[in-house]
Formats: sequence, structure tokens, C-alpha cells
Amino acid sequence: MTTITRRFRRTAATAVALAAGSSLALTGTATAQAKPAAGSTVTSAQLTAGLYQSSYSERNHVLWATAAVGRPPVTKSSLLKVDPTSLKVRATYTPPVTDPATGAVEAVYGVAVDDEHNTVWTTNTRNNSVSVYSQRDGKHLASLPGVNHAREIVVDERRNTVWASGFGDGTLVAFDSRTYLEKKRVTVAGTQPTGLAVNERTGTVYAADLGGDRIVEVSPYAKEARFIPAGDGPISVALSADGRTAYTADQAAGTLSVIDVRKGAVTKSIPTGAGALSVATDSRTGRVLVANRTAGNITVVDPRQGAVVETLATGANPNHVTTARGTAYVVDKSAVGAERQDQAHRIRIGR
Repeated sequence: MTTITRRFRRTAATAVALAAGSSLALTGTATAQAKPAAGSTVTSAQLTAGLYQSSYSERNHVLWATAAVGRPPVTKSSLLKVDPTSLKVRATYTPPVTDPATGAVEAVYGVAVDDEHNTVWTTNTRNNSVSVYSQRDGKHLASLPGVNHAREIVVDERRNTVWASGFGDGTLVAFDSRTYLEKKRVTVAGTQPTGLAVNERTGTVYAADLGGDRIVEVSPYAKEARFIPAGDGPISVALSADGRTAYTADQAAGTLSVIDVRKGAVTKSIPTGAGALSVATDSRTGRVLVANRTAGNITVVDPRQGAVVETLATGANPNHVTTARGTAYVVDKSAVGAERQDQAHRIRIGR
């Protein structure tokens, strides 16, 4: 397969993920599934159509989830405040209207929680911007333009910094989480930054470069970005607790790449499933979880063994996974039931 063909397929796949739809339906009833042999348990609930990402707030014990439906003008989008135990929706917030003539709203896609300032940040991909909402009452606090095809967002609470990836022009943009002002902009020509991770010990941010089969490392102490090899089509990135190892979900290859950050080399490539789309590490269990969209499951990897220890069934088309001290949350695009709702899944990770 040529480089151009691979890049086209990756770009198309990302566009599909970003364009998935949503409606403002109420939550369904959570149902417990069978307990796999290795010990993890999965609880699921229907939320709404068009789920995209989620982020857990330890401060408020809340799972925040984004949803958006269709192509512009997007008129149905919501920021959901979800009970992380029951998976019931506590509140639904609608983004501000951007075009009264069509009813288009500032649709939300990526999401990250800032517990230090009690806010939640979103990427508004269709509007090339990011937004800030209050965790207390869901109030829209600010819209910040200038992030071309904003895809993902990550918070560095220690440095009062929020990073967003601009897939459209190879840019990483940093905002001050107190003032909401832009504080840094790094453009790396020829890159397609998607997933983000930040090492709060060092302030270094890592972006998966979907088209370049690599990670872009931006250190506060380096004059230029550093490139670290990854697998085929990396679209999501996560870090180990000590920050020495990076993991990428490789969409084209269906693998998890284990990467020695200091050496800048892939040390293991672990098959996880077709369409590996999102990766998260769990500090309590040491496991790495990968959402495999095409395969329709979650794989649990023991990085010390370098092997998959569990494969967990969720709804079809799992789109994002995040973790919080022994628990993982997955949102899918399964469109189940009469109202075509997508689902959230809570996984108690086995050891």
C-alpha cells in the first residue's frame, strides 16, 4: 500500500469518527454483562446518539461525555453529565447557537476535565475552536477560536495549561486554563495531530501523528519538536505512570505500539483488533486498554507481559476509552434500540 493511499484511508477514517451523529435522548437502564475469566466486569447503558468521547472528574465524581449528530449545519449536540456508577444522565447541556438561521450549534467532540479550576473543555471540530464549560452548572464560559479541525484536548493541571490538537494544519495550541488566553502555538509542517497525552511532571505533550506513523513530542525545554516512531496509523496516545513509556493505538495496523520514549523506539507491537482507535492507561492496575472500533471490542493489555489478557465485548463501534483508578469508561456508536442510541460502558478492570 502506498504512503498516499495509507494517508487517505487514515484521513477518511478520522473524518468518519468526527462526523458521527447525536440526538438529545435520555439515558437507558444500565445492564450488567457476564464476568470474563480474567476478572473484569462490564456494565452498559444507552445514553444518546452520536457519543464521541468522555472524561472523568474525580473532584465531582462525574463522567462528562460529548455527543454530536451529522454534518454542518450541526443542530443536535450535547454535553452530558453522567453518573459514573449508574451511567444515568444527570444533566444535558446544549452548546451555544452559532447560526440562528439554520439552528447550527457549536458542536462538541473531544473532551477533557480540569478539576483544578472545576471546568470541562471541549473541541468544537466543525467550528475550528475549543470551549470551556463550568462543571458546577454546565454554563458555557468561553469559545476560543483558531484550532484548525480541533480534534482532541488534554489538561496539564500542574501548569494551568490546556493543549488542543489541530488536525487540519499540524498545530498544537496551548491555552491558559485560568485566563483562557492562548499561551503557545506549535505548528509542525506535514503532520496530522490527533490524540494527545501530557506528562505533568515535565510539561511535555505528545501528539499521535496519524499520517506520519509517529509521535510528535513538544517539550517546554526544546527549541524544536522531536519525532518518535510509532506503528501504522497511530491515532491515540497514552503514557505510563512514570512517563517513560508511550502507547499508541494504531488504527491502520490494529495494534498497540509500546514505545520507549527516551530511546525513541518501538519495543513491542501487540495485535489488539481491527480499527484500534483509542488507548488509555490505568495507574491502579497497570493495564493498558484499547478500543478497537472495527472489531467492536476492548482489549486489556498487560504491558509487562506484552500481551492481551482480556478481550471485552461492548457495543458496536467503540469510539473512546478513558480510565480512572481501576475503572474504565467506554463510549460507542452502536445506535441500538428504537431511538438509535449509543452506549456508555463502565469496566471494573481485573488484575
